[in-house]
Amino acid sequence: MAYHKALRHSAGQEEAIPKDTMPKHVDYYVSLNSPWAFLGSKRFEVIAKKYNADVTIWPVDFGSVFAVSGGLPLPKRAPQRQAYRMMELKRWRDHLGIKLNLEPKHFPSNEVPAAQCVIALREQGRMADAIKLAHAVLNAVWVEEKNSGDPETLKELITGCGLDADAVMKAGQAPDMPAKREAYTKAAIEKGVFGAPSFVIDGEIFWGQDRLEFVDRKLAS
Repeated sequence: MAYHKALRHSAGQEEAIPKDTMPKHVDYYVSLNSPWAFLGSKRFEVIAKKYNADVTIWPVDFGSVFAVSGGLPLPKRAPQRQAYRMMELKRWRDHLGIKLNLEPKHFPSNEVPAAQCVIALREQGRMADAIKLAHAVLNAVWVEEKNSGDPETLKELITGCGLDADAVMKAGQAPDMPAKREAYTKAAIEKGVFGAPSFVIDGEIFWGQDRLEFVDRKLAS
């Protein structure tokens, strides 16, 4: 994702980042079903653009990640934790002033087809398109009440991103895509990633959309 005219905040003022400053790299781990990834998506875009960050998106399988990291799928969590999750979603929705359906019709959706399309775009060197599609899928689930796991709906989302839906779907259905996503999931586990969204910068993990302030500071350093 190439961004320009990045800015750094200093003493309450903005100053241009020196042109010879090497932009930092961010490995961006997302679940395309995560409300937390949705809540942080636009804010992360702004931060990445501000610092001209080099971003790689990884839509990995967090079901597999949870299985080895102590996490639980939502239906298996204790009632207290499920209730608190709902309370926090409402708090953050209201705090950020954005629309979010607390109990969307199509959650969880089958995120595999969309994730494989995002991977296909990324591996074609189209990182900005990959991130745009991932964020469109999140918006579809949490705002638009759409089933992103439905092939026709996914095609509509791809087209809405200004992309060739047939070509992207075909690339996402390549025979090696499931194995690639599995390999990337294993790599995420090896790096210590355990929740979505996670941002990894210089080997340091920032988990959650509520850690974006620290992501901003890290990119500014």
